[in-house]
Amino acid sequence: MNSRRYFLQNLAGSALALSIPWESLAGTRNFSHQSYQGPILRVAIMGLGSYGTRVADAMKNCKKAKLVGLISGTPSKIDDWQSRYNIPVTNCYNYENFDRIKDNPEIDAVYVITPNALHHDQVIRVARAGKHVICEKPMALNAKEGQEMIDACNKANVKLLVGYRLHFEAKTLEIIRMRKEGEFGKILFFQGLCGFRIGDPKQWRLNKQLAGGGSMMDIGIYAVNGSRYMIGEDPVWVTAQETKTNPEKFKEGVDETIQFQLGFPGGAVASCLSSYNMNNLDRFFLNAEKGFAELQPSTGYGPIKGRTNKGELTQPHATHQTVQMDEMAGIILEGKIPIVPVDGEEALKDLKIIDAIYLSIKTGKKVKLRL
Repeated sequence: MNSRRYFLQNLAGSALALSIPWESLAGTRNFSHQSYQGPILRVAIMGLGSYGTRVADAMKNCKKAKLVGLISGTPSKIDDWQSRYNIPVTNCYNYENFDRIKDNPEIDAVYVITPNALHHDQVIRVARAGKHVICEKPMALNAKEGQEMIDACNKANVKLLVGYRLHFEAKTLEIIRMRKEGEFGKILFFQGLCGFRIGDPKQWRLNKQLAGGGSMMDIGIYAVNGSRYMIGEDPVWVTAQETKTNPEKFKEGVDETIQFQLGFPGGAVASCLSSYNMNNLDRFFLNAEKGFAELQPSTGYGPIKGRTNKGELTQPHATHQTVQMDEMAGIILEGKIPIVPVDGEEALKDLKIIDAIYLSIKTGKKVKLRL
């Protein structure tokens, strides 16, 4: 699986909006080479790590979004990125002074790509500066923080979007189309397997103060969110169990492996696994009365591969972050409505489910959900 998580692990160890017809997903589309005369979303990236680099490189091929600014606590990174992406010094900030973007008309939005625990305060500061916000997932450490971020963006009259790149991925959207049109019939079961063997024990993802947890906050959220868009409903209850085999590496509050089960109002159930200690996972499976759908890999950077009872999914691969940023530009600048939401309210539902998963582990009881 060539995902953000796998990319980082290897370092340590070694789409569309409704304005695009469903049928167009089957054809080859090169977004970057189409003639485009509309508005451009001018974006500053906050957090110049490996995933920030991936987003910046992908944005070179965007037609509706452009990288114009940088925010980092590391001066050497700013210097490197300035030359690499041709960013003017007047659009570069550090974590202490980035509130000054309020007075910079050249920046429309900030993409927050920092450790989980920093999202809450940084997003609120960006909102108060009057800029739209794109935040990496998980949006926050818990639902309380998430709601405060939503409230701050609403008060500032700016949009809050979250980096759910798979909500624009062509094969994923084809399964959603088939489910919406009743081709699978009644949905019965979903399985989401997400995980990998994490490397460097000193990295921030294994630090509860920065990550807010362990595998669930990093990779398990894909199964939480995927269960919802694959089934097409929000769950009404959750049960969960934690397994920890290496307490030295996975300290108190940092989960190694979590199994969780979700119940949905239509009768479907989900069985999911989130792990920092198993490779060869990354699989979504949807079972229904008249058919099935499978994605494997299901959440990596691609190509995503999939099949249904009707055969292999053949939609062409496009760089996820390029499509994501163009589609988010359309949402922010043109009011486009995505097929699957990517706003703060969507992310808040995932946070409420994750809160309930941790509560179920702590109490050993089924937790009811009200999303």
